Amino acid sequence: MLDKIDLKDAVRRAMQTEKNAMDFYLRGAERMKNAEAKKVFTLLAREESEHAEWFYNVYPGDDIADLKEFLNSDADQDSEWMKELTQLNAAGFDERKAMELAMDKEKNLAEHLRALAEKIEDPKVREIFEQNATSTDHHYQIIESEYARLMGMVHESDIDTFVRE
Repeated sequence: MLDKIDLKDAVRRAMQTEKNAMDFYLRGAERMKNAEAKKVFTLLAREESEHAEWFYNVYPGDDIADLKEFLNSDADQDSEWMKELTQLNAAGFDERKAMELAMDKEKNLAEHLRALAEKIEDPKVREIFEQNATSTDHHYQIIESEYARLMGMVHESDIDTFVRE
């Protein structure tokens, strides 16, 4: 189980990860040419800021006085989220690759959040980690759906029509 110091660190890191993801989606949305793909990344950026707020509300530290200021601070270029986006930009930004990267990041983050939740004794904080993992799974599904649409694959809402024809 996580002690008080580790809990503070875990929540702080989770908050930072949500900010990193938010920055990733904001920067990615700026590069999107497809309007629907851009909307998806913009929506995800907004949801990541909400997730950061969930963690902020249970954060036992006092080193982050203002959430908005924290979220509006410069992107952490050394974060894995931003490093991978920078590599994608250097290779020639591609919406398909950006979505593949986002799906991979969301899948790994959900697994990490669930693993941390299992170690947290405080039920309120554990619930935030679990809710965030569920929401992160939902992000994966949103991206997967938009990816399928972009790639011209049959959308899950059309599957019954497709099978009947």
